[in-house]
Amino acid sequence: MRLTNIAQATLPPGAVHSYALRPVGPRGRALPVSFDQGRHVGAGDRPGSWMSIALRLPAGTTRDDLAAAWERTVDRHGTFRSVFGLDDAGEPTLHEVHLGDGAWETHDVPEGIATREVVRELFDVVCRPLAAPSHRMAVVEPDAAADDPRPCVVLAADHAHVDMWSLVVVARDLIAYLDAASGQAGADDLPDAPPFAEHTAALEKRGPAPAEVVAEWAELLDLGGGEMPRFPLPVGDPEPGALPVVEVREVMDAVEYDAFAGAAKAAGTSTIGLAMSALTDVTRRLADAPLRAVFPVHSRHEPRWHDSSGWFITNSVLECDDAAPTACAASVKRAITLGSHPLAPILEPYGGMKVPRGMFALSWLDTRRLPAELDDRLDAQYVSAVSASDDVMLWFVVNRRGLHLRCRYPDTDEAVASVGGWLDAVVDAFVERIPDTGAERTVGAGPVSIT
Repeated sequence: MRLTNIAQATLPPGAVHSYALRPVGPRGRALPVSFDQGRHVGAGDRPGSWMSIALRLPAGTTRDDLAAAWERTVDRHGTFRSVFGLDDAGEPTLHEVHLGDGAWETHDVPEGIATREVVRELFDVVCRPLAAPSHRMAVVEPDAAADDPRPCVVLAADHAHVDMWSLVVVARDLIAYLDAASGQAGADDLPDAPPFAEHTAALEKRGPAPAEVVAEWAELLDLGGGEMPRFPLPVGDPEPGALPVVEVREVMDAVEYDAFAGAAKAAGTSTIGLAMSALTDVTRRLADAPLRAVFPVHSRHEPRWHDSSGWFITNSVLECDDAAPTACAASVKRAITLGSHPLAPILEPYGGMKVPRGMFALSWLDTRRLPAELDDRLDAQYVSAVSASDDVMLWFVVNRRGLHLRCRYPDTDEAVASVGGWLDAVVDAFVERIPDTGAERTVGAGPVSIT
């Protein structure tokens, strides 16, 4: 499974259809809004705030079967049956809704326009923070002459309702319901999926963070003047509304990653500890600074949340000053601890979570460890939206094919030089830590794709 965006996604040429579910009746009971949902929705209604997953379905899958499977999937996940709004003070609200019968819509694909652009325009309109509902299923039915006749389904929702883990769960559920419709087993074995709103309510009932956690947060925030960490090299000043550069780089194939993981184990540390050692070493050498970045961590601390959809991601700060792998592993554990407590009261003295221009964030996701697994034959892709941004965001994704990274950064001369050079050095540092496998390297430091 690859991580990409809608400007780079691989969708086949063909006809584009989408299945729209509409609310029926008045909005229902109010639900709690999580800290991160409040930040996201409070930023206003806008395009480019959605996430999606694309996958191929068996040839011959009908739209009727897809519609029925999607309705069952939506019914299973409470977050898809809730919508956001704003109260009289402009604060985000969340309410249950009842969704009535759906209807298929056909979307024109002008000559010379890629289907991904049609899908992008659709999701930018219907998967916004305040849309009701803010999710949609689209399907691309390949042209008759296509080498691969399998339809490609794209499941999208505004980020306030899903994270990357959720997308895999939702795709797994859709496939299970399709299998059930064709007489195969699977759907009856799906685990319970309690709604995300219950998670938000449970988090609100927790006591305050320990004093030592609050003190560590204060220390990290004070280093940045109350703001989240910045990328430690110049990123310039992008034009307002400018789209970022997005690079995707192959770092290691599966054999190399296994060797890398083996080297970490032999050194008595975790794979992510060895990986953060490489980043710390490069950052100290190029910027004469510690590795300091926003570090998303999941909040599915109990097994009951593993098969639910929602924004189960909160933010922490990772700081690695010592490049020793064991020290970096300890820093990762510390960051996870810092992100395991309600953030609103911790950040309130600083005016909330303040995001500076050039904010630096990095994420690590091993898709092999997710509770839901998708068959490689589905050719699944995580597909994010494209929108204006001025941050530096780095995603590391591990799958059965190895390790690759995706990086988003401002489209300025300064950022292209500094971030691009930093990425080159990071890939080289990873390679230096791979024991000799005896095989010729099949991946390189340069970007596989760039926009």
